[in-house]
Formats: sequence, structure tokens, C-alpha cells
Amino acid sequence: MGYQPLLFLGLLLAISLIAKNQSLIVAVGVLLIMKLAGVDSKVFSALQGKGINWGVTIITIAVLAPIASGEIGFKDLSGAFKSPYAWIALISGMLVALLAKGGVTLLAEDPHITTALVLGTILAVSLFKGVAVGPLIGAGIAFAAMRLFEWIK
Repeated sequence: MGYQPLLFLGLLLAISLIAKNQSLIVAVGVLLIMKLAGVDSKVFSALQGKGINWGVTIITIAVLAPIASGEIGFKDLSGAFKSPYAWIALISGMLVALLAKGGVTLLAEDPHITTALVLGTILAVSLFKGVAVGPLIGAGIAFAAMRLFEWIK
């Protein structure tokens, strides 16, 4: 077991503790425990391959929970389209989903970009109290920006 991953995770844990970011503390803590327990070779591969899909599924469940609980119903849905802000939210949701699709493509085609995206996410989460959904959306934005750059060039 190399020391570099442990040192890197230790640094991230220190940053997350200083920033008091509970999500990052838990994430780094879980990874450190897995690494120290020696289950990293089996588990990390699954997390890298399927983790984003699992995370998206959990977020989707959280977003749909108010529908399942009855807090949001058809009346709310029909009423929402009467507001210009609801239309902005609808279009924004569609754009984000399309950006994420481009992000998946970019990460599959150019995995070394992941390092910069993860670093950007860690900085935003730890320093600016961001939320760690950044790599996928960040990759989508990067994908769109790269395509625009190629088009202009």
C-alpha cells in the first residue's frame, strides 16, 4: 500500500475539517477506512465505475420523495407552469441534464480531465461551501466549452 494516496486523503481530510464540510469529511473518512482495511482494490473499482450512477439515483430519490409523500401533487405541477420562474427552472433542468450527458462523454473519452474536475470540486466544497455534484456537471460544462473552442478555432 503506497503512502501517496493516504497522504492525499489525509490532506483532504484536514481541508474538510478546517472547512467544516461534513459531506467531505464523511467521504474522505470512508475512503481512508476502506484503504486502511485493505478493501480498496475491490471496492474502489466499483465506486469509480458505478458511483456516479448510484449518486444520481440517490439524488433522484430525494428529489422525488415529496411526490411520494404527497407534498407535491398534480395541482402543484399544473400551477407551476403559470410562473415564469417555473419555466426558467424547467429549461435549466433540461440544460443541466444535457450538460451532464456531455460530461459523461468527456469523462469516458478523456479520463485525465477527471483530476482537474475533482480538484475544482474539492476546492469549491471545502472553501466555498459548495455541493459535490461538480465533477459531472463540470465535465459537461468543460465538454461544451471545448466544443465551442474547437468550433471557434
